[in-house]
Amino acid sequence: MELLPGARTEDAAEMARIFMTVIPHARALGMELVEATPGVVEIAMPWSAEFVGDPRTGVLHGGVISALMDTCCGAAVMTHPARPATTATIDLRIDYLRSATPGQRVRTRAECFHMTRSVAFVRAVARDEGDTPVATATGSFTVGG
Repeated sequence: MELLPGARTEDAAEMARIFMTVIPHARALGMELVEATPGVVEIAMPWSAEFVGDPRTGVLHGGVISALMDTCCGAAVMTHPARPATTATIDLRIDYLRSATPGQRVRTRAECFHMTRSVAFVRAVARDEGDTPVATATGSFTVGG
């Protein structure tokens, strides 16, 4: 990814870390920053029995996947070179393609691909340890400043 003048990968990683520390559910769900560059963030979450939606199968609850995707998308907005001061989810559409494999961590990669003065547009993909996506998302987020 080509960086815009003044946009540094180190700054994006620090902003993503700060963003995640102020979101209580990110800590509660064990989310970890994997990578952050300006406008692109990847966050992973380990599988945990306490987040299983169906005890018979061991499959993670969809709300946990949703929280991971929403957090990752918000972090992508906050790391965008336009440097918004705040963001909040306006709309997030998640398409669940399959269940995450029980026992495997789930990771989401989100990209803030367009930003106006007041709205950021993001797309994301969640995967477990395989290559086939678990879910995809597209969303719009406020841009405060």
